Amino acid sequence: MKKIEAVIRPSRLEQVKIALGEIGVTGMSVTDVRGRGRPSSLRESFRGAAYEIEMPIKVRLEIVVRDEDVDEIIETITNHARTGEPGDGKIFVLPMGDAIRIRTEERGDDVL
Repeated sequence: MKKIEAVIRPSRLEQVKIALGEIGVTGMSVTDVRGRGRPSSLRESFRGAAYEIEMPIKVRLEIVVRDEDVDEIIETITNHARTGEPGDGKIFVLPMGDAIRIRTEERGDDVL
C-alpha cells in the first residue's frame, strides 16, 4: 500500500475529485492548508492591482491505495490539477505499513 498526498490549488479540487471518482477512487481526505514551494511568494492581481501572497491557500488530498494503482492515480491528479503556472502543487508518495478498519479490525488491502 502507498499513501498519496497531493497539494493542489483549491480551484482544481472539484475537477480532480470527479476524475478520481471516474477511475474508481472513492476514499480520500481533504484538508485546507497554506504553504509555498520554491518561489518565495506568489504574485497575483486583483482588479488591476498586483500583490504578493506569502503563503497561498491550497488543499491537501490524502489517499491510501494499492501499489498497482499508484501510477494511474498520479497521472489523473497531474492531468486535472495542472494549469501550467507556478503554484500548481506537488504530489508525494509514501509507503504504508498497514491499515486497520476499526469497526471490523480488518487489515491491509481489505481495508481499502
